[in-house]
Amino acid sequence: MKNVLDILKERGLFEDCTNPEVGEVLSKPGVVYAGFDPTSDSLQAGNLVTILVLSHFQRCGHRVVALVGGATGMIGDPSGKTSERTLLTPEQVEKNLEGIRENLSRFLDFAHPTAPAQILNNHDWLGGFTFLDFLRDVGKHFRMGTMLGRESVRARLASESGMSFTEFSYALLQGYDFLHLFDSEGCRFQVGGSDQWGNITAGTELVRKLRSEEVYGITTPLVCDSAGQKFGKSEGNAVYLDPRKTSPYDFYQFFFRTTDADVVRFLKIFTFLTIDAIAELEQTVREAPEKREAQRRLAEDVTRTVHGEAGLQVALRASEVLFGGSIEGLSAADLAAIFADVPSVELTRGDVVGSPAIDVAAAAGLCQSKGAARRLVQSGGLYLNNVRVAGIETTVQPDDLVDGEVAVLRSGKKNFHLVKVLGDA
Repeated sequence: MKNVLDILKERGLFEDCTNPEVGEVLSKPGVVYAGFDPTSDSLQAGNLVTILVLSHFQRCGHRVVALVGGATGMIGDPSGKTSERTLLTPEQVEKNLEGIRENLSRFLDFAHPTAPAQILNNHDWLGGFTFLDFLRDVGKHFRMGTMLGRESVRARLASESGMSFTEFSYALLQGYDFLHLFDSEGCRFQVGGSDQWGNITAGTELVRKLRSEEVYGITTPLVCDSAGQKFGKSEGNAVYLDPRKTSPYDFYQFFFRTTDADVVRFLKIFTFLTIDAIAELEQTVREAPEKREAQRRLAEDVTRTVHGEAGLQVALRASEVLFGGSIEGLSAADLAAIFADVPSVELTRGDVVGSPAIDVAAAAGLCQSKGAARRLVQSGGLYLNNVRVAGIETTVQPDDLVDGEVAVLRSGKKNFHLVKVLGDA
């Protein structure tokens, strides 16, 4: 089996390490961890980089620990931030922790016969410290000069907003996490984005001072697209792993819209396709870019990984709907996501159910008048839920409303209107 470090390097998932000997140490199975602070009740597409790195470690025989920050999440990591985070309440943190545990459970193998994954919460050990105990037992081992020299601290201290003592202390908490996991789990490796370098080295230094042992940090590049946009953002909106926040259709489309300049790199980072298979897809990008085969494979693989085969099929059916395919199996939420950018109208249930389809088309604004709607039906050009309206006498039935809430009207091939029905079913 290949050394996991070699895999990370060939897939563009390696940026730096705290010790050049890490590759040799990784030739034997060990324990590795990565942290996830509960700033939201769902992880985002950008978090996939760290999650997939953990998965590569597990596939190479290492035991992985996903650490959710029940304690550190109440402070907020200042790394990469220009201003202080809004502090979360304990109730918000707990709610977010539940969502993140669910997200992580989709990617890591907790039933692995030799190296089962774990999810731990750092509130279990940090929550028991008193302020005085933490200063005596942990704080005394950190030097101000080193902490002030960190790039993330210097940038914030030089900014107009400055940096609070609360944020300044964050690295101590994460450093102690590494020490605790070394003691309790035998953990010798921590992985994280390159913006985590200062926090990671805080842990390696603390273990070295208190245990006289060498532990290792490995960082991954911060993934941006070719335009410099931080990965995981779509037109200013975060792309979440929770299907209630980002539908499988929108998730699929986010990856399908990947540019030719980015798609090969993203295939290496976000999928488990072999390097040879990716090379073949790279050839299609050069020879037939209009087919977007690489983008389709990227979107399919990542959507399947995140949302399962059922989620992928929903996304594919949703895509087909835009080309006249059946809406069967799609929910009202799916349709709202698919048709988020088309005209929509809210009508009462009484104005829709039992009414002639031509009246609803006129009321929805798809047609300028009932007469225009009648002529459209007679020419075979009016569709309800992508099914051609057979005649001017056709009425909208309760079963035509998806989840009792929405219906899709279409004229021609591409002119869609979404009808949102108000009132009880």
